[in-house]
Amino acid sequence: MPEPQITRPWLDITPAPAHGAIPFTARHTDVLSMFHHALDGAADKPAIHYFDKSISYAELNDYANKFALKLLELGVKKGDRVALYMQGIPQFVICAVGLWKVGAIGVTINPMNRTRELKQLLHDSKSRAIVLQNGLYNSVAQAVLSELQHDVTPIVTSAREFQSRNDSRAINTDDDVPCEGVLRLADILQTDRSTSDISVMLRSAQPSDPAMLVYTSGTTGTPKAAIITHENMATDALLYRAWMGINDGTAILGMAPLFHITGLIGHVAFALASASALILTSRFHPEVLAEAADEYKPEFVIGAFTAFIALMNNDRIKVSQFQSLKQVYTGGASVPAVIAAQFEQKFGLPIRNCYGLTESTGLALAVPSHVATAVDDQGICAVGIPVFATDAYIAGDDGSVLPPGEVGEIMLRGPQVVPGYWANPEQTQEMRKDGYLKTGDVGYMNAQGWFFLVDRKKDMIVASGYKVWPKEVEDVIYSHPAIMEASVIGVPDDYRGETVKAVISLKPNSELTEAELISFCKERLAAYKYPRIVEILDELPKTATGKIMRRMLR
Repeated sequence: MPEPQITRPWLDITPAPAHGAIPFTARHTDVLSMFHHALDGAADKPAIHYFDKSISYAELNDYANKFALKLLELGVKKGDRVALYMQGIPQFVICAVGLWKVGAIGVTINPMNRTRELKQLLHDSKSRAIVLQNGLYNSVAQAVLSELQHDVTPIVTSAREFQSRNDSRAINTDDDVPCEGVLRLADILQTDRSTSDISVMLRSAQPSDPAMLVYTSGTTGTPKAAIITHENMATDALLYRAWMGINDGTAILGMAPLFHITGLIGHVAFALASASALILTSRFHPEVLAEAADEYKPEFVIGAFTAFIALMNNDRIKVSQFQSLKQVYTGGASVPAVIAAQFEQKFGLPIRNCYGLTESTGLALAVPSHVATAVDDQGICAVGIPVFATDAYIAGDDGSVLPPGEVGEIMLRGPQVVPGYWANPEQTQEMRKDGYLKTGDVGYMNAQGWFFLVDRKKDMIVASGYKVWPKEVEDVIYSHPAIMEASVIGVPDDYRGETVKAVISLKPNSELTEAELISFCKERLAAYKYPRIVEILDELPKTATGKIMRRMLR
């Protein structure tokens, strides 16, 4: 295929290094080498801060070794999948490093996922083991594991471990109920066994080896797993390190969920790449996060702009609690200019956009740390310019390269772009054109090389930075016996950016209230997916062929 002939005006904003190389020593081609480099130089330095306790890099290594040995005892081989189904707790990092040591592949699972979703992901990934919190085992996973057609070994843990504050604002009581007859991660990590000889049993990682499977809904609404290789993770982590202008050995504030590509790379991998400490608080709570920032003095944070709105609008949060921050970034959706201005006015720091998707291992476009964000004539903030070693252009419907100002699909190419989807060759083949990743997002580039996000293709909803596909929600709604027709759309929401709305009609002689349908969906969908708004019509508008006209409902 012919190489797209693109221009790179963004090089006048942040010049690329010679030959387009990434501007750092290419010593890390896998995430494990990053960890071991941090271990060599910062063994006694903190790797994780979690409420009132800290874990050093040496302790993290010891815990990871013990977990790795247990995986070997369980028969986990190189290439086997191990699922991580938990909140933002230290055990996520410990288990990730441990499974990488045996050549296994991590599978990140949103802890908001319920029975139907968990079963689907474990079946698709064929995970051999799953590490999860007690509460999730008791309420969700126990039933799922009994129904799967392959064996999955559960290993339970608790958000109450590795700390003693037990802050009820971020740690609930779900983990207090013990799980009978299953392995406990605490027992594995507290064993007295020596791990000094573990090096002879561990498997070295190759750059092209998968490190993580991260599920994304993609363009079809059916979850599929992007294959994040060791090289993808190492490259994007080091891109964070080079682009954000943050010193090594600092602290990173863990605002984003770790199962999400932003948390996985912008928190976990970035911390390992810079030998920094990752501040974790189990789950997002504005006041808890502020207190952690005040205690551990982070220099960097990235998260959904809705989280920053929550921080700005909480009267109990003091500006001084965040005075150590040097760089603040947001992803998931372009931050509105008014929110960016309000944030800077209150905290004295600009909030900068970055852009990427699971298939680009996160970071692909970003506002440089030393440059003010460009704003277009309509007051829209740019999502950034291509980061080092990355190319981008805007494609027309025919695949042609569009000139500045023309709206089309954003196309990406770089070492952080994933090789494909797990066990899904058809979707893998469709994800690229002429070597570039088809993002499915619509935007434009201005004459200076700034990229602006205009809209999402087709009908995707972005609620609090999470992608929600209408068909998945509609399928759940249709499972209710009173439903005749259903269509799901996104509507503007001041806090979430967009929120999910369901428009339905009922079968004759059936009764169903808006609240009842919301409750029905809430039990079957992750928290960000279920409808917050329901409208009941006599009949939904349809085309001549009987297709529901979603655009007429907006």
